[in-house]
Amino acid sequence: MDKAHEALLALKPDADSSTPLYLQVSSKLSSAIGAGLWKADEALPSERILCETLDISRVTARKALDVLFEQGLIIRRQGSGTYIAPRLVQPLSRLTSFSEEIRGRGFQPASRWLSRDIGVATQEEVLRLGLSPASNVARLKRLRLADETVMAVETSTLPQTYLPQPTQVNDSLYAYLDARGTPVVRALQHIQAVNANEEIARLTEVEPGSAMLMITRIGYLESGLPIELTYSYCRNDYYDFVAELRR
Repeated sequence: MDKAHEALLALKPDADSSTPLYLQVSSKLSSAIGAGLWKADEALPSERILCETLDISRVTARKALDVLFEQGLIIRRQGSGTYIAPRLVQPLSRLTSFSEEIRGRGFQPASRWLSRDIGVATQEEVLRLGLSPASNVARLKRLRLADETVMAVETSTLPQTYLPQPTQVNDSLYAYLDARGTPVVRALQHIQAVNANEEIARLTEVEPGSAMLMITRIGYLESGLPIELTYSYCRNDYYDFVAELRR
């Protein structure tokens, strides 16, 4: 008997407990996922294997997985199975890049570029970045991925002075800025709940109107000058934001 099977056997519910079997199973599976028994994007055992190993019915197994799906812990792929959902728990007290956060949690970050170009700043970009009217800016639009799973749609705008050739940015904008000697050292973020429009829904593979988190971030240089304006539309089933409060 291999270790994975032994670990799965340990999740067997207590038939004498007053707690419904499916809730016991979902709770034990949730704890096992949190403990790293399965990694992000790894397939969970099938309903059949869960039934045979845990001595439960197919209905109980399906209801337990439904609970995990509703909690955003798993994703279902048509014709393929059930997989562990990548989940980014991002503290609000520390400034890090998406790539740093993803790597720190054992996932592989990647960008799927939608556009990288130079254009004239909009009125909002002029105001937020403190630019002169008609200034040129670099714009980056991309999908942010963790282990090939789309986590967010992100659009970043910077003065062309700091990003003269947008196509030189690979996965990490912050790593690029660090290498140029213009690191972002401070940022202000505003987080709000929004509903996905048709474009965002299509890009993030959710239903139009689905709840999402929109993050507006303005990044600053050591001198206090704003250098970055980023809008991120994040799937709320993959993102948690954590803030420690003290009294």
